[in-house]
Amino acid sequence: MSEPVKTYNTAVEATLEVIGGKWKPVILFHLTFGKKRNGELARLMPAITQKVLTQQLRELEEDEVIKRISYNLVPPKVEYELTEYGWSLKEILHLLCRWGDRHIERVYGDKAVVLSETAPADE
Repeated sequence: MSEPVKTYNTAVEATLEVIGGKWKPVILFHLTFGKKRNGELARLMPAITQKVLTQQLRELEEDEVIKRISYNLVPPKVEYELTEYGWSLKEILHLLCRWGDRHIERVYGDKAVVLSETAPADE
């Protein structure tokens, strides 16, 4: 028996199916600056739990947006990086960042601060 045809009302739904949620875009954004280990990602996102981080990384790996690189070392060393397919999200992730910067400025002015690295303004 064949699988039913997948139907979307808009392609935005398909995008959000892969990168939607609170943490996946943030994880992917950080990976646009290069490979990261689990602990580095956890430090960059202090509000995420280890359980959720692990789950989100697994889902992104299953969707072939990131790859997990495991080094045969003691203690074990694992890094995550964007796949070629994942790199195709860089522009939209950096645009989301810039929109967020403008939103923060508009809504909060100097009463809010962004702690982590952001995309270059001229990119």
